Amino acid sequence: MWSYEKKLQYPVNITRPNPQIAQVIISQFGGPDGELGAAMRYLSQRYTIPYREVAGCLTDIGTEELAHMEIISTMVHQLTKSLSPEEIKASGFDKYYVDHTLGVWPQAAGGIPFNACEFQVKGDPITDLYEDMAAEQKARSTYDNILRLISDAEVCDPIRFLREREIVHFQRFGECTRIVQDKLNQKNFYMYNPAFDKPCSCNNQ
Repeated sequence: MWSYEKKLQYPVNITRPNPQIAQVIISQFGGPDGELGAAMRYLSQRYTIPYREVAGCLTDIGTEELAHMEIISTMVHQLTKSLSPEEIKASGFDKYYVDHTLGVWPQAAGGIPFNACEFQVKGDPITDLYEDMAAEQKARSTYDNILRLISDAEVCDPIRFLREREIVHFQRFGECTRIVQDKLNQKNFYMYNPAFDKPCSCNNQ
């Protein structure tokens, strides 16, 4: 159960609409390394984590990613609010507009829609945590790319905040990985434990 606080985790106040920037920013909503995928990844992985402190970390970070998705969605909305048909056509936003008008819909910057196949849930704590660390670095790299393309301070400020949180999440997942590795034993065969492998019954000829 979650308690929803009716304010953004970090303020967004974009006063100058810019649909070209919106087409870049939206990738961190529904793109391959975006906030929607991150939230679904961590909130799904937590069920098969055998240690409460690690499962709790996945719940915490997955919940925060929902807040980050809300920040990105707000940015896209403010960047496209009240556009005229002329502005839409001139900016190249017309392809998005024809399908979604000015609604906020999860897709990558290249137009590819969000797909759950973009993230992984393996049910193996070591596998999943390494996936999570890589995901945070990919998201951080995407924010780096966005900041290279955009100079508007109203947009860059919340993007820098989100990039900083990716770094913190990477560090927390590193700590979780160490917790799991420290507890590896015969009952926890998630990493290099041939003693737990069933003997092959096939006839090798």
